[in-house]
Amino acid sequence: MSLRIAVLQPDIEWAAPERNLARFEPHVAACGADLLLLPEMFATGFCLDPARIAEPADGPVLATLRRWAADYGCALAGSVAVSAQGVFRNRMYFVEPSGRVSFYDKHHLFTPGGEAAAFRAGSRRTVVSYGGMRFLLAVCYDLRFPVWLRCRDDYDAILCCASWPASRREAWCTLLRARAIENQCFVAAANRIGSDPAARYAGDSVLLDFRGRMLAEAGAEECLIRAGFDPSAVGAFRKEFPAWRDADDFEMRIP
Repeated sequence: MSLRIAVLQPDIEWAAPERNLARFEPHVAACGADLLLLPEMFATGFCLDPARIAEPADGPVLATLRRWAADYGCALAGSVAVSAQGVFRNRMYFVEPSGRVSFYDKHHLFTPGGEAAAFRAGSRRTVVSYGGMRFLLAVCYDLRFPVWLRCRDDYDAILCCASWPASRREAWCTLLRARAIENQCFVAAANRIGSDPAARYAGDSVLLDFRGRMLAEAGAEECLIRAGFDPSAVGAFRKEFPAWRDADDFEMRIP
């Protein structure tokens, strides 16, 4: 049975979480999905002044995600700037209708743009089991690092939330397909549109299957896209074409 996956591709008002959340809620209510993916820092935009926008680890944006999940019966995922244990994190939440919350702290911070100077990197991958599927959580720049995202038959789909600039849109589209193909997994990727003080964004959010084929794609407008992810289909494909068994073994050392 397929899991209904939706991706919201919005414009984001700069550093205005209450207005953004109010504008997004009708899309959440109407998504008709089992899981809805939102972009990176969806409540504020990709702001590198975390003292201005970060909330506590159990702050109002997470509370809103909890309420949406309970009210509309779908899981939600996306990243938020948080302040936890005295440091700032770019934290991707996965919130289930039951109230269960999982999170992933972005590991690859975008050093060229100053993110590594403003936030503390996470040190562990997060795989969430939900609806009969295993989801690896990833945030934006992580997409460029295939070793970090390498599947060892431990997940079925990648959820990637991003604020990926239009100037590098070819890399975005290419890397998403590459990660799907090399890991034989579904990919859901949520990017934003519009602009902020640092960049312009072209969208190009997608839902891909485990062969890298397009299931649904967005253009450069605010929209919601949907597709079904079938866990039995990805399992059958890996059994039929078990390329993952021939992958090079490695051990990851995290500083």
